[in-house]
Amino acid sequence: MSWGTELWDQFDNLEKHTQWGIDVLEKYIKFVKERTEIELSYAKQLRNLSKKYQPKKNSKEEEEYRYTSTRAFLATLNEMNDYAGQHEVISENMTSLITGELTRYVQELKQERKSHFHDGRKAQQHIETCWKQLEASKRRFERDCKEADRAQQYFEKMDADINVTKADVEKARQQAQLRHQMAEDSKAEYSSTLQKFNSEQHEHYYTHIPNIFQKIQEMEERRIVRIGESMKTFAEVDRQVIPIIGKCLDEITKAAESVDHKNDSQMVIEAFKSGFEPPGDIEFEDFTQPMKRTVSESSLSNSRGDGKSEPKFGGKSKGKLWPFIKKNKGAGPEDFSNLPPEQRRKKLQQKVDELNRDIQKELDQRDALTKMKDVYIKNPQMGDAASVDHRLSELAQNIEKLRLEVQKFEGWLAEVEGRLPARNEQPRRQSGMYEPQNPSAVNSCAQDRESSPDGSYTEEQSQETEMKVPATDFDDEFDDEEPLPTIGTCKALYTFEGQNEGTISVAEGEMLYVIEEDKGDGWTRIRRNEDEEGYVPTSYVEVYLDKNAKDVYKPLQKISE
Repeated sequence: MSWGTELWDQFDNLEKHTQWGIDVLEKYIKFVKERTEIELSYAKQLRNLSKKYQPKKNSKEEEEYRYTSTRAFLATLNEMNDYAGQHEVISENMTSLITGELTRYVQELKQERKSHFHDGRKAQQHIETCWKQLEASKRRFERDCKEADRAQQYFEKMDADINVTKADVEKARQQAQLRHQMAEDSKAEYSSTLQKFNSEQHEHYYTHIPNIFQKIQEMEERRIVRIGESMKTFAEVDRQVIPIIGKCLDEITKAAESVDHKNDSQMVIEAFKSGFEPPGDIEFEDFTQPMKRTVSESSLSNSRGDGKSEPKFGGKSKGKLWPFIKKNKGAGPEDFSNLPPEQRRKKLQQKVDELNRDIQKELDQRDALTKMKDVYIKNPQMGDAASVDHRLSELAQNIEKLRLEVQKFEGWLAEVEGRLPARNEQPRRQSGMYEPQNPSAVNSCAQDRESSPDGSYTEEQSQETEMKVPATDFDDEFDDEEPLPTIGTCKALYTFEGQNEGTISVAEGEMLYVIEEDKGDGWTRIRRNEDEEGYVPTSYVEVYLDKNAKDVYKPLQKISE
């Protein structure tokens, strides 16, 4: 099977076909190039997606990644970043191994094709020239033969005419002989040219053209093989990254299998456990017996001793915050006394561990400088031993300060660990103090707080519940504070029964003042009147903040929706 023998007369069609082959190759190059652009774009989008959901450093969101489920999600984000890298590898390999190589090959192919068809056209022009020479020789031979025939006829006519002189006859005979000689010469030339043309034609169709067409055939076959190899490479580039992509997916699966719901639940307990015990049963107070409206022996007055003041339970509750709500807006005290016992213990333990690490760093530096000083003493030419004394003195002072700090925090830690309530101890409601107190008094206080549906207190109730109780240092600390200014108003969307310390009951549709916004814990601090304030769930109220609000109590009408 050879194009030179089978397609000897299809020069123009072969020229069109080889040009089509180059067009196909260029189309495939364009296809691969667009595929690499898609891979790069996909990898970029994956990286941006992974970066978008990465936790921000030194933020609350970063702290959430201590749970197994969120750590698994973080591992997924990291693996997706590696996954995107493999698509970048696909793009790079396809660009270098396919697009770049084929682009160079196309340029070489065009040059080779141009050379082969130039040789083919040159051979065709040569055979056409030979054919024209043959045609010219043939026409000349034909013309000379006709001239010779006419000269012969004229001689015979002159020879037969008796009136013609002998000289004219001789002249006609010589002319006829000349024409015959020219015809013979033309015949010999035509024969030679014909023989030469046949030889050239045979050489053209059986040697030159087959050789040229064979080269064109080989060139076209190489193009076909090359595009097939490129397609194979196209698949191999993808196949090479499959194991790494598989590892990424395996790591994602491994991270998913590491999710431990029990562990996460335990971490929630460790993160939010206050250390308080639930409140005990409220004791029954029998009012059927004739007695004064004073608190019984189980009331709060006996647990606090002789009273200094006569507060009403319907009064301010600023100092009695709900355990999970932080009173201080700014930085808390150094001993974390504003936190519940369990959370305080954790914070103190973290601080002790941090200080111990700092001490270890200082000790390591001191040991290194001590060794350096010994080297200087033994080899004075290496340095002055006295030059490190100042630094050693500073390190000693730092270590002593850190140890004092550790002792201070360990003392607070021992105090907290010694005061954590046991299972058989009475419950405590207040987050800011840990001294034992009579539960009946607290329960009585809670009962009185919820004596009215809307959480307010009538004058009669206030007088009935008025009792003499001593004010502790804890209460004095908060009662001396200036009341918080109002920053807006709010409307209760639902009825809320405030049964915990620091909360306040509200009725649906009731309008109240806002004195502290939600700090992220889901609670908003509100005030009903000069003496009543507390916390309600943020989702239970609709807040209207007013920067120009004045700290003056104005009665708000209850509005029904």
